[in-house]
Amino acid sequence: MTSVTTLALDGELTIYRAAETRTGLLAAISDSPDGLDIDLAGVTEIDSAGVQLLMAAHRDARARGHRLRITRCNAVVSEAFALFDLHAFFGEQLCAAGPAPEDAA
Repeated sequence: MTSVTTLALDGELTIYRAAETRTGLLAAISDSPDGLDIDLAGVTEIDSAGVQLLMAAHRDARARGHRLRITRCNAVVSEAFALFDLHAFFGEQLCAAGPAPEDAA
């Protein structure tokens, strides 16, 4: 039986929280051999450092043979991903579970 872990990030995903977020992301990837879903519904701000963290986490997971999905992107996150044209990088794994609840209406 496989068990995918969900890691919900909230608040700022910016350079000011990069070190602490990186530590948590790497630990979650290590602890989730069956796959990791990163829930971004609670992210209130994201900058290029936050985007780079998610890209590095994706690369790290793939190098370990683990699956990583970005889920529940809200408008703030979706705008940043569109700005950086990340659909090609993340492919179908980008915002896989659809928009965050407040964006669905």
